[in-house]
Amino acid sequence: MSRYLRPAARLAATARTSALRPATASPFLSRAAVIPGVQRRTYADASGVKEYTVRDALNEALAEELEQNDKVFILGEEVAQYNGAYKVTKNLLDRFGEKRVIDTPITESGFAGLAIGAALSGLHPVCEFMTWNFAMQAIDQIVNSAAKTLYMSGGIQPCNITFRGPNGFAAGVGAQHSQDFSAWYGSIPGLKVVSPWSAEDAKGLLKAAIRDPNPVVVLENELMYGQSFPMSAEAQKDDFVIPFGKAKIERSGKDLTLVTLSRCVGQSLVAAENLKKKYGVDVEVINLRSIKPLDIETIIKSLKKTHRLMAVESGFPAFGVSAEILALTMEYGFDYLDAPAARVTGADVPTPYAQGLEEMSFPTEGTIEQQAVKLLRL
Repeated sequence: MSRYLRPAARLAATARTSALRPATASPFLSRAAVIPGVQRRTYADASGVKEYTVRDALNEALAEELEQNDKVFILGEEVAQYNGAYKVTKNLLDRFGEKRVIDTPITESGFAGLAIGAALSGLHPVCEFMTWNFAMQAIDQIVNSAAKTLYMSGGIQPCNITFRGPNGFAAGVGAQHSQDFSAWYGSIPGLKVVSPWSAEDAKGLLKAAIRDPNPVVVLENELMYGQSFPMSAEAQKDDFVIPFGKAKIERSGKDLTLVTLSRCVGQSLVAAENLKKKYGVDVEVINLRSIKPLDIETIIKSLKKTHRLMAVESGFPAFGVSAEILALTMEYGFDYLDAPAARVTGADVPTPYAQGLEEMSFPTEGTIEQQAVKLLRL
């Protein structure tokens, strides 16, 4: 589908899903609104916690880094005058000016190459792709120029650049705009790859990416931009960063380790709660946050406690993130397994456009729950 038609398709998909959404929507709903009409932040409570959307958290991270370091600048399609396709860069042009927030033509290879050249010259660009699907036009620049230069120069030439944008499937945008690139970029030496779920993830990981001297790929999720999460007082500070390679235990448990990332974290938490209510089992949910480096230590530590493991992702099953997790589990944690490790992934098909088929192509709360029941033999 032409990128010029995508906003209309997105709005149509949003209207369709909004009609099905209950009035008191959970932050873990699988068919979340892509672009809500109004962004809201509540007042802080006694502990200093505030509600942030993922979009707001990313925007705040960018603003803070632009403020603190004059080497940082943003470029990409519509990031300036239009405030970004998903409004992540809203108001940044007015605040920092056209030399720091730069609109580019529709030429991913061109502006990605320009950004990499700027990084090799000592600047710290943030290169936004309207979606990571369009980054396929620039994959030679990302892999052969950004990722490999430090190694090939014998450690002399760093490349401080952040590539960011929405990754994975959205709602009703078809196969060419619904691909998960976690495994693609996670397999490339020289790249660091992160995939946030919550607002705190989004802010902390993006700030860490901008400050890192290496090229970093930030894989966001379009369906999560409008979702709200509590943001701690610590995370609201301008020095808050989340270190790469450190997963987060979102829910503690003793019967099953469930390793997941991005939007699937919320789905897994819902499935874990249902399993507790229906069967009385405690599922430990690990939010990877960082794909490369991968926190295998946290996974194995959890496995020693639960003795069962399942990986959940929305990517394709062949050679995916979950395949790597299962392989590492067998290498480092085989003796702790009481049952074969399992995985829940997207279907091995190009993403269908039709809503019903699209829903069948990716993990749902029900699918995760069913596979856990099978693994635990409940």
